[in-house]
Amino acid sequence: MQFTTRPTLQGTFGMVSSTHWLASQSAMAVLEDGGNAYDAAVAGAFVLHVVEPHLNGPAGEVPILLAPAGGEVRVLCGQGVAPAGATVAHYRGLGLDLVPGTGPLAAAVPGAFDAWLLLLRDYGTKSLDDVLKYAIGYAEHGHAPVENVGATVETVRELFETEWTSSAEVYLPGGRSPRTGELLRNPALAATWKRLLAEAAPAGDREARIEAAREVWRSGFVAEALVRQSARPTRDTSGERHTGTLTAADLAGWSASYETPSTYDWNGWTVCKAGPWSQGPALLQQLALLPPELPAYGSAAYVHLLVEGCKLAMADREAWYGDAAEVPLEALLAAGYNAERRGLIGDEASCELRPGSPGGRTPRLSAHARVIAADDPAFSPLGVGEPTVAKWPASPVPGEPEVAVDGAVRGDTCHLDVVDRWGNMIAATPSGGWLQSNPVVPELGFPLGTRLQMTWLEEGLPNSLTPGRRPRTTLTPSLALRDGVPVMAFGTPGGDQQDQWQLHFLLGVALRARVRGGLDLQGAIDAPNWHTDGFPGSFFPRGMRPGSLTVESRMPAAVVEELRRRGHRVTVGDAWSEGRLCAVARDPATGILSAAANPRGMQGYAVGR
Repeated sequence: MQFTTRPTLQGTFGMVSSTHWLASQSAMAVLEDGGNAYDAAVAGAFVLHVVEPHLNGPAGEVPILLAPAGGEVRVLCGQGVAPAGATVAHYRGLGLDLVPGTGPLAAAVPGAFDAWLLLLRDYGTKSLDDVLKYAIGYAEHGHAPVENVGATVETVRELFETEWTSSAEVYLPGGRSPRTGELLRNPALAATWKRLLAEAAPAGDREARIEAAREVWRSGFVAEALVRQSARPTRDTSGERHTGTLTAADLAGWSASYETPSTYDWNGWTVCKAGPWSQGPALLQQLALLPPELPAYGSAAYVHLLVEGCKLAMADREAWYGDAAEVPLEALLAAGYNAERRGLIGDEASCELRPGSPGGRTPRLSAHARVIAADDPAFSPLGVGEPTVAKWPASPVPGEPEVAVDGAVRGDTCHLDVVDRWGNMIAATPSGGWLQSNPVVPELGFPLGTRLQMTWLEEGLPNSLTPGRRPRTTLTPSLALRDGVPVMAFGTPGGDQQDQWQLHFLLGVALRARVRGGLDLQGAIDAPNWHTDGFPGSFFPRGMRPGSLTVESRMPAAVVEELRRRGHRVTVGDAWSEGRLCAVARDPATGILSAAANPRGMQGYAVGR
């Protein structure tokens, strides 16, 4: 049997995998208490807001893929839209060429909270009190933070102390950043959830109380505090102080919603993703670009093929994906179109940005999309995620956060997968609302998000900043079916790297030997991974590194040498630096459940029985 860092867990009762052990175990506790996968996911998600505040928060966003036992796969969109006042003309009038990477100008309508409550209402069985108690406990009584929470706070210490003082009150108590071995508390957040539950309590039954809580968020004390925060002048990555555009009407007028997933069939697998308001279809297109016969798994030819296919799919993402225009997705995934695109993949690495012309359409890119940043420190060789905040000192912890251009800090994202004994399955990728993205709203204990930084300040593009439209997000959870039956939920943090790492994982599951009669989830997660930045980045300052390829040092030297011979500009990163994958699975023939989690970063864990 192949060596892995951990076993692929197997059982029959329930499985959870997430990017933090406390979230995994809290979700498992809900399963043990009789809840289903959706109850468990909501509990785990709110714990992630507490224990990974540098990676996600309640005012961030989350795309969710859910597969109810015996039902159809659905997408639950927790990505909020641009406020009514967030126009290109307004931002241009402020002298901006890009949406700032931080501050209230970058805030979309918050989406995560409402999505989780809609999921609980429609698919859960537990009360809101039951699922929130874990997060309230950790916020009120404290949790032992992972190293990266304190490391992130240290990178923004000066900003917190001089500008974002409400954040200093939570994350620099007594002038000290969070430390391992000491408890970190967020009493304001605990008080917010307690007040929300108290105000919703008189509403009646379980569903009525959930609806009342959604209304408190949209138009009650939470909404009022969010609007006040948006109106406060705040220093952002432009170096200036700006107010945001979020209003009470924006909050009251938006709610999470369900959609049909985008899908692609490959070698007996059906892969389900969110639509092209996310980057999810880029994974589908990478599958469509694969030839009928693949090179040997892990070989230089295999890596070269996947990297070059990724560049083509991401070039199409830049030209065609977004919520501000109709996306020709059927044409982008068509066999003929991708056969033509596949013909562009030669033996040598490409350093060009080459969007296609699906159905004869003419591609259009942002003028900024071709900005080259070959030596830009915004591109971490570790590829750990998303530049999100103004920053001064270098991080004392390698990997995350990472120094970036203009003093930006790379944050990242979370992921959560659950499958229960009844066969319900869910994959979710919460992100945004990072502690380093905006000041903590003093009355609430959490900040606004910054997802609008992913839009362009040019009219007429699919991802142009447009009121009422979603910014295109990198968040991209996955569900996979075999013969029409859901068998696997998976995903990863990592910004633009998410669908690169997930493709290698999916192929690893599909191509590698099975273990214990089931899918080798852990082996596919542990396998050496890589990423390219050879296309425009989704986060401020939006540059690209043509021909770049970053690989883990565990990749065989002969493979690295051959990739360099083919013209890839290879950076060899740390041994365990590429990928943050989580996965759960269910064998429909036996009912056996399985799970695995990423060892990189030393905090993701799978649990189950």
